[in-house]
Amino acid sequence: MLTPEVEALAGLSAALATGSAEAVDRRLRQSLHAARPEAVEEVVLQAHLFVGFPAVLNAFVRWRELHEGPPGVVERGNADHGARGEAVCRVVYGSAYERLRGTVAALHPDLDLWMVEEGYGRVLGRPGVPLAVRELCIIALLVPQDAPRQLHSHLRGALHAGVSTAEIRAVLDVAAAEAEASVASSDARARSSAVWRRVHERHRSRSDAESPPSSEGR
Repeated sequence: MLTPEVEALAGLSAALATGSAEAVDRRLRQSLHAARPEAVEEVVLQAHLFVGFPAVLNAFVRWRELHEGPPGVVERGNADHGARGEAVCRVVYGSAYERLRGTVAALHPDLDLWMVEEGYGRVLGRPGVPLAVRELCIIALLVPQDAPRQLHSHLRGALHAGVSTAEIRAVLDVAAAEAEASVASSDARARSSAVWRRVHERHRSRSDAESPPSSEGR
């Protein structure tokens, strides 16, 4: 079960990924009443990693029209983005962290640096919204985009960040509904559900393997 705030933030994230100005406007209006302003701003800010600056700039133009308060969290180079990024990335990727770094560095060393310092350090490591909520909103961003590899990674990341399977399923439903309504993608739900089944089955198998043996019958 999602809190009203998380449901609003996930819906807004999915709307940003659809590219529909009408959907973003509708979700911003809902978020104005269901979520803290600083939380709304954080999920819009982080969306630039997945949908680009134009969509985020346009969303902020509309947000400033709806909300007249000052910006929430403002960081002006006062954080160690490298160290913070490594810490956040390790949580999200768990035992796959070193393999991820090697894979991305092989694609391009600077891409690896930007991923950690910019993506995880400067953006996803910001205060204002817990990592678990950020991961749920990233899932919502990825569902409309048909990005199974990245969706797989962030579904696992959400579990590593302490998100429950019920919360993940709920966010997948919210994002799929937004995708189907805004981009006429009738298979968004089926595609995202298929990725989730693979992640969930592997996670459950690993959890069972790591559980201590039962003492019953001894």
